[in-house]
Amino acid sequence: MKKLLLLAIFFSFTITLHAQQTVKGFVFEDSNQNGKKERRERGVANVAVSNGVEVVLTDSNGAYELPIQEHQTIFVIKPSTHELPVDRNNLPQFFYTHKPNGSPADLKYPGFAPTGPLPASVDFALIPTTSSDKFTALIFGDPQPYSLDELEFFRKGIVSEVEGISGMSFGASLGDIVGDRPDFFPAYKEVIGMVGLPWFHVMGNHDMNFDAASDEFSDESFTAAFGPATYAFNQGNAHFVVLENILYPDPRDGQGYWGGLREDQLAFIENNLKLVPKDKLVVLLMHIPLFEENGDSFRDADREKILELISPFANTLSMSAHTHYMKQTFFGKEDGFQGNKPHHHFNIGTPSGDWYSGKIQADGTPIATQRDGSPKGYVYLDIEGTNYTARYKPAGRSGDYQMQVHAPKILVEGVRTTAQLVANFFTGAASDKVNYRINGGEWKPMINFESLDPSFWLEVMEWDTTQTPIPGRRPSNPALTDHLWRAALPNNLPAGDYTIEIQATDMYGAVHTATHALRVVPKP
Repeated sequence: MKKLLLLAIFFSFTITLHAQQTVKGFVFEDSNQNGKKERRERGVANVAVSNGVEVVLTDSNGAYELPIQEHQTIFVIKPSTHELPVDRNNLPQFFYTHKPNGSPADLKYPGFAPTGPLPASVDFALIPTTSSDKFTALIFGDPQPYSLDELEFFRKGIVSEVEGISGMSFGASLGDIVGDRPDFFPAYKEVIGMVGLPWFHVMGNHDMNFDAASDEFSDESFTAAFGPATYAFNQGNAHFVVLENILYPDPRDGQGYWGGLREDQLAFIENNLKLVPKDKLVVLLMHIPLFEENGDSFRDADREKILELISPFANTLSMSAHTHYMKQTFFGKEDGFQGNKPHHHFNIGTPSGDWYSGKIQADGTPIATQRDGSPKGYVYLDIEGTNYTARYKPAGRSGDYQMQVHAPKILVEGVRTTAQLVANFFTGAASDKVNYRINGGEWKPMINFESLDPSFWLEVMEWDTTQTPIPGRRPSNPALTDHLWRAALPNNLPAGDYTIEIQATDMYGAVHTATHALRVVPKP
C-alpha cells in the first residue's frame, strides 16, 4: 500500500510538472471588455501567439498551446482586425510572464515577484475594430530622462504638444525610455499615458538591469513595466516587429554592450515571419541602428540574418534611435538584403534631443539641438497599404521647418569670400536633390557632403567663449552628418538685398523649402 501511495505521488508530481511545461489558453473577443473570457465570448481563429521563440496560430475556437519554460513571456500578436486592451496609462495588455520564482533576487532594480504556478488557461483579450489600411503612428526616439527634472522637460516640451492628439492609431518609443533609472518607469508611464494613444515600447541600452549576470535577465525591470522586449503586432496592412537588440554584457569581453540579438530572438523573428504574408509591409522597430556607428557597433552576423529574414518581403522599413542624430541608410545585396529594392533604415531624432542640453527656452525647457544640428522632435509614420512616409516634426516649431540654412548675412561688394551656403536638410538622404537660387534666378544644384553642422558648431562655441554663465547645460560636441548640402556664394553680387531660396525634394517626392536673407554692402 505504501509503495502504491509513493507511485501515485510520483505520477501526480510528474503530471503536474509536465502540465507546467505547456501553456494553453484562448484568444477571444472581449465583448464586455472586462479582460476575462466568459462562456458567450467567442474565440478568434488564426491569431499568432508566441513564447518568444515558437509561434503558433489559434484554432477555429481561438485555442492555442505552446511549450513554456521559466522566465518566458507568452504574448499574442495583435491582428489588424482587433485592438488590444490597455491599462490606465494606455499601455497595451497582450502578455503573461511566467516567473514562478520571480526575478533574480540580487538585482538593484526590482523585476517580478514570484508569479506562482502556471494558470490552467492563459487567455488574451482582443477588442474588435474597423480595420483600415491607412493609418498614422507617432514614433518617439529616446525620451531618456536622467532626473525627474528631465522627465518634466519631456512632459512639457514634447508630450504636452501631442496630448490628446487625434487621427493616430498608436505610438511607440524606440528605447532609452529612461536614463539608467528603471525606478523612473512608473513616473514615465504616467507621462506617456497623457498622449492618449496605445503606446508600445522598445528597450534601450539605458533601460537595462546592468547588474544582471547574463543578457537573458538584463530586461527584468523593463519586462515587468512594459511586457516582452521582443514581440510583434499588426496594424492595417503592416506587420511590426519590435526588437530588443542589445547584447549585454558584451559577449566579446564582458564589458559594456554590443548591438545584436540572441539566438532565441532570431528564432522568434524567423518563426514569426513564416506566418506573415509576403505582400505585407514589414516594419522593424529597434533601438540600436543597423549601420555601424564609430566602429563595430553591431554584430555583423546578426545584421545579415535580420536582412536575410526580411528579404522575401517586397516592402520593408526599419527604424531606430540611440545616436541622438538622424540618418538615412539603405542596405542592398552587398549587405545581405536580397530584395528587389534596397532596405530603408531610418535612424530618427529624439524628444530628448542632445540629452536636454543647451539654452533654456521661454517655456522653461532646453533647446536640446541634436548633434547633427537637427532639432529635437518626433516622427509621424503614415502608412497606406504597403506604402509609407516618415515625416519629422520638430518640437515646438512648425512642421515646415525641415532645413537649417547657414550662410553670411552680409558681404562686401567686390571682396572675394570663401564663405559657403550650407543647408542642413534634417531628414535628407545623399540621393536627395537640393537646389538653390538667388532673387528668383536660375535654380542651381547644391553638393551633398559629410561634415559638422556649422550652425550647431556656433551654438556650442558660444558656451566655450562666453564670459558670463549661460542658464542650462553645454551641448555635446557636433557629430559628423551626411545630410548637409553646400554651394559657393557668387563674388560678383552688386550691393543690395538678396533672398536665397533652397528647395529640397525628399525620397517620398515631397518638396521642402527654406530662405536666407543676404545683404551686400558697398566697399568702404
